[in-house]
Amino acid sequence: MNRFAQRLPTGACSLMLALATAPPAALAHHSYAMFDMSKTVTLQGTIRDFQWTNPHSWIWIDVPDAKGAVEQWGIEGMSPNYLARRGWSKRTLQPGDKVSVNIHPLKGADHGGSFLSVTLADGTVMRQSGGPPPTPAPGDLTPAIRTP
Repeated sequence: MNRFAQRLPTGACSLMLALATAPPAALAHHSYAMFDMSKTVTLQGTIRDFQWTNPHSWIWIDVPDAKGAVEQWGIEGMSPNYLARRGWSKRTLQPGDKVSVNIHPLKGADHGGSFLSVTLADGTVMRQSGGPPPTPAPGDLTPAIRTP
């Protein structure tokens, strides 16, 4: 028996062991199981914070409920790299901005969801995906932050 044939079972066993013991969080990282993908909810409120972080960006928004009490919602978005290719920057959303946000909500009663799009006070719609990215003005080498 040659060396390769002798080493193959050991290598295959090592690979199977590594895959079997991988942390469940790493395997489930891109799961959308926690979100109700059959529902779209529109939130109207005020930006509390926009976290331009890897591996996911976060939008924190204060939303008044039916009685006027403010509820804080946490909305998970794509990475800054992905959003930048769609025309976003870390300055696209600022604390105090009045916005309308479309999300797939979390299953259950928690205040959170998966980000779809945001409509800014000036009517600009910033999408997470779909549609063409904003086009910079001629000679502008920086991505557009807000487009009409």
